[in-house]
Amino acid sequence: MNNKEIIDLDSKHIMQTYGRQPIALTHGKRAVVWDADGKEYLDFFAGIAVNALGQSHPKLIETIKKQAEKLIHVSNVYFTEEQVKLAKKLSEITIFDKVFFANSGAEANEGAIKLARKYTGRGEIISTNNSFHGRTLATVTATGQEKYKKPFKPLPAGFKHVDFGDSKAIANAITNDTAAVLIEAIQGEGGVIVPPENYLKEVEAICRENNVLLILDEVQTGFGRTGEMFAYELFAVKPDIITIAKVFGGGYPIGGFLATDEVASAFDFGDHGSTFGGNPLGCAVAMTVIETLISEKLVENSKTVGNYLKDKFKLLKEKYDFIKDVRGYGLFLAIELNQECDYMVDKMREKGFLINATGKNSLRFAPPLIITKEQVDKMVIALNEVFSEV
Repeated sequence: MNNKEIIDLDSKHIMQTYGRQPIALTHGKRAVVWDADGKEYLDFFAGIAVNALGQSHPKLIETIKKQAEKLIHVSNVYFTEEQVKLAKKLSEITIFDKVFFANSGAEANEGAIKLARKYTGRGEIISTNNSFHGRTLATVTATGQEKYKKPFKPLPAGFKHVDFGDSKAIANAITNDTAAVLIEAIQGEGGVIVPPENYLKEVEAICRENNVLLILDEVQTGFGRTGEMFAYELFAVKPDIITIAKVFGGGYPIGGFLATDEVASAFDFGDHGSTFGGNPLGCAVAMTVIETLISEKLVENSKTVGNYLKDKFKLLKEKYDFIKDVRGYGLFLAIELNQECDYMVDKMREKGFLINATGKNSLRFAPPLIITKEQVDKMVIALNEVFSEV
């Protein structure tokens, strides 16, 4: 089937909830993917910041084949070796003791909200404007963007929003019923908005002073995306709970939330659950992703190549006065323009490069963590050509 045939079938048989780009991807190799018409693309989007190892990584292929021959799914009625080994690995590379395995970032945030409410005995969750925490009813309510939740009212009670970057606003919003502050380390869907200096440290201090939990949403920033294994290390904070997904499975759907022993102990048998969460195949894949990030020094590559790419963007900013800002860490970067930029995504795709736009005026770049400086150079040349036509 070619692009058109696949797209036509989609319109007939799939609920039309996605604003898709007009290509159907069929296969890939490392940071390169191909569509159904045979066109080649260099991928600087990585499945919404997911495919850290790119496509067809031999270690992932080997793990999937080997595990599929043993166990794919048995439910959480039984113990599995793959799950406990992954949990142990997570405790080794983080400051946390316990994990609950889910299937996505939204589910991870749902679970973190439940745990915070159970632990504190309080119900209110404070999050920030311009944030994004998921598409379930609770997480879309926590999300600080009206466009995502307006069609689904009435929404669950117990959520409050303040401006991102304003720690005093969080302090003023806390009440006797506040259970937690839920905040992204970096606002991803909001446009890769980096917090002001010391902001997260101030929020952490406010939470401690008021006996309120700090939940850090690391769904997009975890596992090397920012040039550190986790963004809480980048900003030198110690949250009570973090949520993870995306890079975690390298393309396989797995998420989770991590907490200290004390906080995690609030959950009793039956308080939370998931049929598919932490299945043997997902856990084996996630373990391979973590081991590969470490063995191939991909967190370091994220920092090194990310800084290289950011410097290239800064040179473009000096050249073009319509570029307002260049921001981000590691391989989680954005260029903010003083104009709408969706058409630039289309132009880059036509030139063989996949990027995306967040909001109306920010271009986002979140390539696989295996991306090279040579591939960065190719993309920047194409981006400069697009900018030169403005």
